[in-house]
Amino acid sequence: MMLADARLPVGGHVHSAGLEPALAGGMPAAQVPAYMRGRARTVTLVEAGTAVVARHVSLLGAADTTGSWQELVLSLAAVDRAWAARTPSRAVRDVSRSLARGYQRLAQTLWASHPAVAATQPLMPTGPTLSRPVLLGVIAAAAGLDGESLVRLVIYDDAQTIAAALLKLEPLDPAVPPGWVLAACAAAEEFVINLAALTSADAIPAWGAPESEGWAEAHSRTTQRLFRA
Repeated sequence: MMLADARLPVGGHVHSAGLEPALAGGMPAAQVPAYMRGRARTVTLVEAGTAVVARHVSLLGAADTTGSWQELVLSLAAVDRAWAARTPSRAVRDVSRSLARGYQRLAQTLWASHPAVAATQPLMPTGPTLSRPVLLGVIAAAAGLDGESLVRLVIYDDAQTIAAALLKLEPLDPAVPPGWVLAACAAAEEFVINLAALTSADAIPAWGAPESEGWAEAHSRTTQRLFRA
């Protein structure tokens, strides 16, 4: 899934997980390891919790023998609204929905017959409407990924996105950031089991990073940038 994302037009190569806005906003490059760990314990857990609940909803919808397809559509939309309520920055929301379009194309290519994948179509008819973590949850359900693996994937992907972006923004030995990625994953490991057990959108964490969101908003108005966010 991550390999495919990296090769899609809206994949991770256009997204720095907020790193470019942070550096432009004055964060020293030396603080990138702390930035990774901070995201791993705040906004990334919101993403992971959203993905887990979307996975749960998708599995329930796929198992529903009554054929209540419309209910699945409404349930995924409700999960997305819960994520949006926990993501104050419009710039961050817009980028997430743009990234989701790539995931939807991937899902419709590989798992088109899965009910949850089919349910995303009316929610994204002419443009990106669902967020990236919701699409990740749908794909996890279609691909048979368990909850704990999904949480760890979201955490790892965020940290690795930062590491990859850093090598394009600052001169650095490429052998160094992988250790920071592992440290960020370890920093969030204590949350994995509880997050993987979430079944309700109301239970999605609501941890935020106001300064990072401010950087993202400022970045969205600049014209000279390497990454969209």
